[in-house]
Order: sequence, then structure tokens, then C-alpha cells
Amino acid sequence: SKRWEGFHIFTLIKEVFLGFYSLQVSAYKPHSNVTALSSLRFLGTPWCAPIKVKHGDVSCRTPGGEHYRNVMGTRCKIRCKQGYESQSSEVVCMASKHWSSNYACREIRCPKLNMPANGGYKCSDGSYFNSRCEFFCSPGFSLKGQKTATCQYSKAWSAGVPTCVDMDPPKIKCPNLKDKWAEPGKLTARVTWDTSEGVDTADGILTDVILKGKPSKSDFPEGLHKMSYTVLDRAGNKGSCRFSLRVRVRRCSALFPPDNGYMKCDSDGDNYGATCEFICTGGYELRGSAARVCQYGLTWSGLDTTCAAMNINVGVRTAAALLDQFYEKRRLLIISAPTAANHNYRFQMTNLQHAQCGLDLRHVTVIELVGTYPAQIGRIRHRLLTPLLSLKLRLQLQIPQRSFQMVLVDKQGMDNQRYPFPITAAELFTTIDTFPLRKDEMVLQQEAGQTCQS
Repeated sequence: SKRWEGFHIFTLIKEVFLGFYSLQVSAYKPHSNVTALSSLRFLGTPWCAPIKVKHGDVSCRTPGGEHYRNVMGTRCKIRCKQGYESQSSEVVCMASKHWSSNYACREIRCPKLNMPANGGYKCSDGSYFNSRCEFFCSPGFSLKGQKTATCQYSKAWSAGVPTCVDMDPPKIKCPNLKDKWAEPGKLTARVTWDTSEGVDTADGILTDVILKGKPSKSDFPEGLHKMSYTVLDRAGNKGSCRFSLRVRVRRCSALFPPDNGYMKCDSDGDNYGATCEFICTGGYELRGSAARVCQYGLTWSGLDTTCAAMNINVGVRTAAALLDQFYEKRRLLIISAPTAANHNYRFQMTNLQHAQCGLDLRHVTVIELVGTYPAQIGRIRHRLLTPLLSLKLRLQLQIPQRSFQMVLVDKQGMDNQRYPFPITAAELFTTIDTFPLRKDEMVLQQEAGQTCQS
């Protein structure tokens, strides 16, 4: 043990001596202070704090290969693990007993991401290296851009912040309308519904609802009506819906004008509530109902309507009674001749035989008075008048017995025109067509399609 103590004492004296010798030599050399300080490192004395690097490795090199790795002048290279970085890749132990810079390995961090408008994001590890952030949008918005971004070694994100765009169209629900029946006597139906309201899946801001078609509380005519509602959101997305309405009209079976008569109906002629009135042409009498109504059960009220031929009573005693049967029904053309061989009579009757349709169209009944009393004959087509009644008729209308004459009597019993000589059917018809009542008859006949082809 004494031998080892002597060895340690010897070593200590040697180091003190060398140190003193070095200081003495430096007094005779330039930069003696620096040399003096640097000579201390050869003593191998720790100078800076020991380096300990978490999340990385350190590799140091001393000036003289000393045992300690923190003597003055030691250079250390810092290598951080993946995802970490150091302020400096190399540090030096300074005379101030501090390392030249911070050597800690800190985790790499990217800038904080901005929050996308109308959306957000979720990250696996915040803004640190390799953190994966996934973006999402609020309901009603769609992502435009990269869905994810990763924090890279360069402290930059792999993708920019996407935007949330309103691409979803708003939703609108149309009313569900059922078929409507027209009201009595009408061909339309009043239809009412609540205006549809749109719903936006994004920001909830909508423009006015636009209706294409007839609006609510309108009278819709018979048939199918197609309509739609359209609504726009603030981004210009359009939502629409369609709906339809059918208006139906209750209708009876079709009615037709009776032979030798007219039919005039209101409304549409056969719809529920419509009324049809019947009029017989002159010389025909109405049988059945003068008016019929289309009922709810789609049947016509009343009885079938017909126009029966006028029953002329030739057995009356006076001319006035005979003429009264034609009042407001028929016009009369009374042809009087002294004999059946009379030239004017024969010419006139021949002319009228070819114009029977025109006479019927104008409601004209021809009465023939031929001969002189008591041998005279009166005739209405195939019905004969007694000689006395024929005489009374001549006297009533002041018709001479011994010369040809024609008398035109209108429906009001007025003696309108006298002809002392024969005329053509065209001349006769032209005169009758100027009568006031005849103008109304012509309108009805035109509507009913009653004409003479020849």
C-alpha cells in the first residue's frame, strides 16, 4: 500500500510541475493567455456540462483525444431520430463552459392548419411530424380539394386546406292533389293548396319559391294540369318538384235536337247542371219536356222531346179560327185563282213545287183557293176546306174571286205583301228573309246546320 501511495504522490507532483512549466514557457510566447487556457484542456478536466440527447444520437471529438467528452474545444455532432430536429447539427464546448448552441432534439412540427369554412378537421397527432389530418364539411357541403394532409419532414403539409362548397340542391316537397270534380253548371273547379316550402341542407338561406303553372285558389278547367315548384339556394343550386291535377266534369249522355226542332243548351251542353231547351220549327208542336237538366246522377230530367207535325183543324167555322192556328207558328202564302186552268195559277204552282224545301225552311204553309163560290175548293196540301170556309177566308183577307192574287201573311197575322201576278221562289224567299223574326230563325238554323242543298 505504501508503494501505491508513493506512485500517486509522484503522479500528482509531475502534473503540478508540468503545469507550472507550461505557465512559465507561455510568458515568453505571444497569445500567452489563450495558450494558457488551452493548456488546461490537456489536463483532461471536464469543462462543459455532459451532453445527453433524448430522441437522438451524439458523436463527440476532443482536441487531444481526452477521455472526457466535454472538455473545452470538444466538437459534438447531433443526429436526431426521424421526426425530430436539433437547432444545430454540431456544437462546440466553449471557454464559457457552455455549448455553442442548443442541441436538444425537438419533435418536428408543421404550422397550425386553418379551419375550413363550414367544416373542420381531425388530426392523429396534432401538428407534429407524420400527423395525418382528415378534413370534413358540415351537412349540406361537399369537400373540394384533398381530403387529408400529412405533416412532412420539411415542416410543410402534404396538401393545402380544402374548401367546403355548397353543392347539394335544396329539397322541396310538392302537394299531393287528388282529382277534382267541376262544380254544377261549370267546367272548372276551384283548387286550393298550401305553398310548398323548401329546405336547404347547407346554410338554410333560400330564394323565393317559384311556381310554374296556375296558382293556388284558381279555377282550373277540365283536363290534366301539370305544375312544378322550384327553389334556389344562395349557391345557385336548384331544387324542384312536380305535381299534377286533373279536373273532371260530370257529364250526361249527349242530347240531340229533335227532328223539325232546335236545341239550345247553356254551359257545355251535357255537363252536370247544364240546361237544354227545345224549340220546334214552325208548324210543329213540342211533345215531352221543353227543358231538361243534367242531374248529379248523370241522367237528364224530364221526358224525351219530340216535334210533332202541326194538327190543322179544317173543320172550324170561321176564317179567324183557321188563321189563329198558324199564329206565331207558320207564315201563310194564300194563292187564289178563279179556275184551276188559270195560266198564272198553273205557272205559280209549278214554280213552287221545286221550292218545297225553301218553303219549309222559312215556315211557309201554302193555302190554295181555286174556283168561285159555291164551286170553289180550298186546300192545305192534302186537306180540303169547305166551300163556305174558303169563301170566308177570301172575305177575311179581301181576296178577289175572279182574278189571280197571292197574299203573304207573316207569323203575327199581318198581311205583308200582295202579288197580282206570279213571282219566282227566289223573289219570294228574298222578301221573307227580310222579316225580323226570320233573321233569328236563320241564326238558329245555321247553328243546327239546317239548309237546303238545292
